[in-house]
Amino acid sequence: MTALPPTRLVRRQDTHRLIPSQYSVLARIAGDDAQLRDLFDLDNATNERLQAEAGLLPGIGIEELVFGIPFARIVNAAFVHAHPLGSRFNGPERGAWYAGFELETSMAEVAHHKAVQYAEIGRFDDVVTYDDYLADIAGEFHDLRAAPVFADCLDPDSYVASQALAERVLEAEGLGIVYPSVRRAGGTCLAVFRPALVSHVRRDTTWRFAWTGSPVPEIGRA
Repeated sequence: MTALPPTRLVRRQDTHRLIPSQYSVLARIAGDDAQLRDLFDLDNATNERLQAEAGLLPGIGIEELVFGIPFARIVNAAFVHAHPLGSRFNGPERGAWYAGFELETSMAEVAHHKAVQYAEIGRFDDVVTYDDYLADIAGEFHDLRAAPVFADCLDPDSYVASQALAERVLEAEGLGIVYPSVRRAGGTCLAVFRPALVSHVRRDTTWRFAWTGSPVPEIGRA
C-alpha cells in the first residue's frame, strides 16, 4: 500500500494529553537541593531532549523543536523520548504528540498501556498520578476516521502497519494523523508529527489512577 489517507482540516481546542506528574525519578532519590542539582546534571549528560535541542539526534532536527513558549520542554520531550519499540504512529527514533479530543479517551489510552505493563509482571497494584495537558491543534491531518482501507493501522495488537503509514506520512511532509481511538469506542485521537502545531499548552487537572488487583483502574482527582 503506497497511497496516503485523505487530509482534512482539523481545528480542535483543549485536546488532552496525560503525562505522569512526577517531574523525575531523580527528585525522589536526592536528599537535598544540592544533590538534586548534581543528579540532574548527570542525567542531562545523556538526556535525549537536550541532545535534540543541540542538534545531536537523528530522528528530529533542532529546527523543528519549540523554544521560548510555556511548556516547551514538555512538547519537545514527546518527540525526542520515543518508546524503544515506537508507538502506534511513530518508530523508536522520533516520537509524536498524542492527544485525545476527549479527556475520557486519553484516560482510556493511558489506562490500557499501563495495564499492559502490569500484566507483564502479573501484578495490578499501583497508584500513578497524571497531569492533563491541554493544547490547541490546527492543521491538515491525514484522516483515518472514514478510511476503511487503512483499518489494519488500527489493529489493537500490532503497530506494524500503522508505523509504516506514519513513515510514509513523514516522508510526504505530513503534519500528523487523526484517527478513532482503539481503546475507547467513539473517541478520537491525534498523532501530531510537528512540534510547532502543539499550541497554547497549559496544565489542567491532576488525576489519580489506582490499580487494586484489576487491569481497570479507579480514576479520580488527585
